[in-house]
Amino acid sequence: MNTRLLFCIFSFNRGRFLDHCVSTIEKSVPNADIAIFDDGSNDGYTQEVLSRLAEKHQILQPGNQSTHKLGGLYGNMQSALEFAADRSLVCFLQDDMQVVRPLAPDEIANFARTFDENPKLAFLHPCFLKGVNRSRDEATLKFDQGNRVYHRKEDTGQSAGHYFSAVLITRPSRLIGADWQFRRNEPENDQQAREHFERIGHLFAPFAMWLPEVPAYRGKRKTLALRLAEKARGCGLFPYGIMTDKDTEVLHDRAPDVLPFAEDFLECTNGGLKKPWGYYPMQGSRWLKKLNSLELALRRLFKL
Repeated sequence: MNTRLLFCIFSFNRGRFLDHCVSTIEKSVPNADIAIFDDGSNDGYTQEVLSRLAEKHQILQPGNQSTHKLGGLYGNMQSALEFAADRSLVCFLQDDMQVVRPLAPDEIANFARTFDENPKLAFLHPCFLKGVNRSRDEATLKFDQGNRVYHRKEDTGQSAGHYFSAVLITRPSRLIGADWQFRRNEPENDQQAREHFERIGHLFAPFAMWLPEVPAYRGKRKTLALRLAEKARGCGLFPYGIMTDKDTEVLHDRAPDVLPFAEDFLECTNGGLKKPWGYYPMQGSRWLKKLNSLELALRRLFKL
């Protein structure tokens, strides 16, 4: 079994974001391997980035180009699982994310040890928590002292997120041994994970995060609501600074009841972004969501 940590990055038409994501892994986890699973990007700049990255990393295009929504993502995740079959650990990230701090070899060894000691554990979550969900997470996450992870309580009313996340750390052989096949959406994958494994563990000291205020991928046919939302929020590429050694020490040494919310531990290069940070352009706007749903319904009705 190959014990080097493998990062699988899922990409589509976000060349600047992909380039940034890969660069943060190279800087923060230099002994890891990187494989990029691209869903047939047709944007010229993204193709240039992929060509450049192919000089250092493996680029795979499995051919699941029928949809660029969750179906395409999960099809590529299945390809990545098969690609990583001989790995001890693999981390799945997406192109609009980044690694935010150095990941020490002993931490990676601890991930492996956690899987060794918990045969029903299949998934660890590598990301900080979103401040927009602060009230929910403070009420529903419980600390597991033995494994140094947080688990979500059962009675949250959520359709997903208890057992599975599309952003994850896993031991591929554990999924393959359970005949795992990624399904078409997160609730279905959460139900599948519930049938085989224990709840996902959110790392006490996370090392990755979604970027805030990310625009839709290049070439997407945007609704009026999405265009208005992206303009109003000023969407763009807003990286996080890499945490210093002191920042990382504070993260590791805090009390378990201090949950790792991104806004409390990370610094965004755009210091003017309103907190809590947004991760979906229509976040918090009910009327834009309704306008978006109406336009999509009209498109389907009139086959526009």
